[in-house]
Amino acid sequence: MFDDSGRGHDGVVRHGAPGAAPPDRPLVAGFAPQIGARFEVFGGALRLRIPAGPAPLRFTLWTALETSAPRVPELANADLDLARFTHGGPPRWPQVLETREARGRDDRPFSADALTAPDENPWLAQLRFTGLDFLPDGRMAVCTWDGDVWLVDFARRDEDGAAILRWRRIASGLFQPLGLKVVEGRIHLTCRDQLAVLHDENGDDEIDFVECLNGDHQVTEHFHEFAMGLQTDAAGNFYYAKSGRHGLPAVVPQHGTLLRVSRDGARTDVLATGLRAANGVCVNGDGTFIVTDQEGFWMPKNRINWVRPAADGGPRFYGNMLGWHDGTDPSDAAMEPPLCWITNAFDRSPAEALRVESERFGALDGALLCTSYGEGKVFLVLHEPVPGVGAGAMQGGMIELPIPAFPTGVMRGRFRPGDGALYLAGMFAWAGDAVQPGGLYRLRATGRPPRLPIALHATTRGLQLAFTDPLDRPAIDARAVQVKAWSLKRSASYGSEHLDEHPLVVRGATLSPDGCTLSLDIADLAPTWCMEIRYALRAADGAPVSGVIHNSIHALAD
Repeated sequence: MFDDSGRGHDGVVRHGAPGAAPPDRPLVAGFAPQIGARFEVFGGALRLRIPAGPAPLRFTLWTALETSAPRVPELANADLDLARFTHGGPPRWPQVLETREARGRDDRPFSADALTAPDENPWLAQLRFTGLDFLPDGRMAVCTWDGDVWLVDFARRDEDGAAILRWRRIASGLFQPLGLKVVEGRIHLTCRDQLAVLHDENGDDEIDFVECLNGDHQVTEHFHEFAMGLQTDAAGNFYYAKSGRHGLPAVVPQHGTLLRVSRDGARTDVLATGLRAANGVCVNGDGTFIVTDQEGFWMPKNRINWVRPAADGGPRFYGNMLGWHDGTDPSDAAMEPPLCWITNAFDRSPAEALRVESERFGALDGALLCTSYGEGKVFLVLHEPVPGVGAGAMQGGMIELPIPAFPTGVMRGRFRPGDGALYLAGMFAWAGDAVQPGGLYRLRATGRPPRLPIALHATTRGLQLAFTDPLDRPAIDARAVQVKAWSLKRSASYGSEHLDEHPLVVRGATLSPDGCTLSLDIADLAPTWCMEIRYALRAADGAPVSGVIHNSIHALAD
């Protein structure tokens, strides 16, 4: 028993502290065998303090109200074999739900299929999708913002050739997973509180054990500090981005950072600071990364960041003074410039970037794409090294793919081995233009000419645009292209107006011998934070070729 000081004896205590149990029915607790532990009373609660040590401990801990104390010897001497609880149990969600995909049109360069979700399900689970990847057998694993993980099987098709999707809920109760990656056949998740690994112990396709591979996540009560995306490098290290607090200074060293977790989960390193709401990460493979960010305080507009390795002074700083960082200089010169600034009228909320990994995408294979949470679109990112700056400094812009906007934001994408299609996951929960809470989509290249620019070069003579397909030479006219530029003001205020917006005169336009590179002679072309290039041309086969590029120029090549 114990006395009023809270000292326990012989592994058994009688606790009648206020709030623990009614005074006439005190709590009785004990453990067996003796393991060197002791009970303590702290703040009206009863705690068992177990000494630290390297060896596993096996003991029985029991609690009871004093009226049931006669069972104490039976409980204390029970020899429970806990191993039987470590091999998985019966499934909790055995139901398999079926839907059918809605196929898009094939008369365009890209066809967008909707992978219909089981919005009506037995658990009333919201399906706001936040991550996806593919298992070795081709099935897709997807996670939702509300904490579920689902398996999706595409094995069957109906008489019209549309896929019949078989959905199985395999895990629940996770803390806002916003990134999913399959590594060595196991599902890994970036949750708000941990990097988790899901284990199916008995092979019934339902998760029995959630392993915390890394728990370094620094979580406060603030709503805005999302843990976004999950990628790996060739060495098996993991990467995700941690948002800062909305309009408030950082209080932990992970606020507004790009983070790397070692393959074994033992270590977390900060790779970049000064982020605000970085929605995912793309690993380039050369030690650099692409991380998008959102307009806000100290962010005059949205940014596409090409993150370079740490400099001598530590991780590079990407502009948000409210994010965790060591600097005190708020000037623009103290931050790393983005690949480009993106005005919210063009894309109000860029999400995760990814590389095209599909020969079926033709000239776009290997190109850089960027998903859009705010617009439900997919953009092609044009980029080139900044002249005269060290390796990894990039400039460029974005142009949207010729596809209809999806009815929900898209923020994660993976290319599926085998069919070469891009699978997209998206949701709507905060500011955006979506009309549905969540969606899954497949983007297929149909083989039709995309007629897109795949390169943008800024020189002292003007701009060069390289297209995937030849243009019509007689239709080339300087009047078919309009260019304007403007600047922004970075400050502690939210966002920025367009400053000094003005047109640039296109004095001439010429086409390369192969018909694919358009050279524009532009008067007074100079580095600028923001630029818009709007063109209305014609392809060599007579088809219209039009588009809008938003880009930044940090330096001009000779």
